[in-house]
Amino acid sequence: MVYMKRTATCGELRADHIGNEVVLNGWVHRRRDHGGISFINLRDRYGITQVVIDDNAPDNLKATAAELKYEYCIAVRGKVRGRPEGMKNPSMPTGDIEVAAEEIVILSTCEVLPFMIDERTDAKEDLRLKYRYLDLRSGAMQRNIRIRHEAAFRVREYLRSRGFYEIETPTLIKSTPEGARDFIVPSRIHPGKFYALPQSPQLFKQILMVSGFDRYFQIARCYRDEDARGDRQLEFTQIDMEMSFVSREDVFEVTEGMMQHMFHHAIGADLSIPFPRLSWEEAMDRYGSDKPDLRFGLELQDFTPFVQEGTFSVFKEVVAAGGIVKALVVPGCGGFSRKQIADLEQTAKTFKAQGLAWMKVTGQSLEGGVAKFYESLAPRILQAFGAKDGDLILLVGAPMRVAQIALGAVRSRLGKELNLAAPGTFSFVWIVDFPLFEWNEELGKWEPAHHMFTMPQEQYLQTLEQDPGSVKGDMYDLVCNGYEVASGSIRIHDPEIQKRIFNIVGYDPADAEVRFGFLLNAFKYGPPPHGGIAPGFDRLVMIMCGEETIRDVIAFPKNTLGVSPMDDSPSYVTEEQLKELHIRIVPPEA
Repeated sequence: MVYMKRTATCGELRADHIGNEVVLNGWVHRRRDHGGISFINLRDRYGITQVVIDDNAPDNLKATAAELKYEYCIAVRGKVRGRPEGMKNPSMPTGDIEVAAEEIVILSTCEVLPFMIDERTDAKEDLRLKYRYLDLRSGAMQRNIRIRHEAAFRVREYLRSRGFYEIETPTLIKSTPEGARDFIVPSRIHPGKFYALPQSPQLFKQILMVSGFDRYFQIARCYRDEDARGDRQLEFTQIDMEMSFVSREDVFEVTEGMMQHMFHHAIGADLSIPFPRLSWEEAMDRYGSDKPDLRFGLELQDFTPFVQEGTFSVFKEVVAAGGIVKALVVPGCGGFSRKQIADLEQTAKTFKAQGLAWMKVTGQSLEGGVAKFYESLAPRILQAFGAKDGDLILLVGAPMRVAQIALGAVRSRLGKELNLAAPGTFSFVWIVDFPLFEWNEELGKWEPAHHMFTMPQEQYLQTLEQDPGSVKGDMYDLVCNGYEVASGSIRIHDPEIQKRIFNIVGYDPADAEVRFGFLLNAFKYGPPPHGGIAPGFDRLVMIMCGEETIRDVIAFPKNTLGVSPMDDSPSYVTEEQLKELHIRIVPPEA
């Protein structure tokens, strides 16, 4: 019936509407019987309204109400009235009113639920993903998707105000090496040839700068054939940005403004800008990570100066071999058991440390672990590290990067287990001055640390080939709460510098022409200096929502095996489809 089309949503009615006749449409969220009176919590995207079937209601209305079960989709016609004093619910926006039902129509029924809609923690993730349409009805997922929508809108709003054009780039492109495996798509029209799905719009956004568009952005879908994890998916979304005639300072200023605008309008969080900066070397030395969580302290310190004066031979051997010893003071954790310390040691070993030494601070002295080797140095150690009674000192001796990374991993674990980071806070930091090249021991060659199109910092241009290991790139990462949320660089626009980079990393010019020829050709026609950045949209929304995985901020994600339990993809295709594509499946070897 026409009048059963809703006239109000389940989230909008207030005391001002008392006396109005309304029609609500939604899902049965809860149902309660109290003697002759029944209560229904009716839910839609906008909220929940309490519907009452009074004791004196007609029998047919009571009979319909008795049929209702969780998640039945219904229409209710009735009058808005105030709740009795003492029955109001201040935690609900509609808590001052209720709707006295005069008619109920069941629009559709619901089978027994595989899990209760708002009890997501009781359901395993794969079950929630299989019935994602039900999971998405939950309050948490409705909130997350709303924040995602709002964040995307605010990105567009801000970048438009700063002169950016939103331009779409192709989804079917040429396969180019970008650090991960491509998803490849066979061409039916051109047998034996393949498209690739873009890992990022990197080359196209640089060509847009050659095309004179000056400022480009895109909320871009990207694809990487790699193992999924909490903050990564096979398909993901990034805020892709590129600008002409800029330095990294210009990129920072635009990015910071965008983050401030997005966080303020999407979740009401006010970010302080400009964000602090750390060099890559400083981040590794102080936090053991190039994506440090700065919401808590626990900085790594240098224990190496005490090694020669102590008597612990293991550390002496490490230092003699050119390694270092890093220390981490954990306040108030001197009561940790041997098992707790052993668990931390396992974390350090995961990152190639040989072990995790320890000492406990008792008064003005050191006890347990390796303390006996440094008894006479206790006062100086405590003063140097600011360690106090009841603290725990953890030590890793290893080659410099191993010591930093292993103890940094222990630091990150302690931060989570001790709840050191205040909830609802957002700590951004720029990481700058990355090495341009990394030495690959296995292949015996230099490789790009980021990608092959990053401009070296100007002071290294004269000595690129002489000492590649010392060269810093004009690249930068933005980190928030221990996650890398954006990465970018100033790009190479000079073909001669590009050739030098190719030579250093041993990239064959003929191969470069095959893979990147369209970009290299474009650079023959007056390319402007340009640079950009690509914030990871899924990770940002995950952080904004306070979630632990990006799967909880994506409407239809894959699980950790890269599978969608809801539609059972990936799936087999028919022999006819394969024949059209000139493809034959080769069974894996047993």
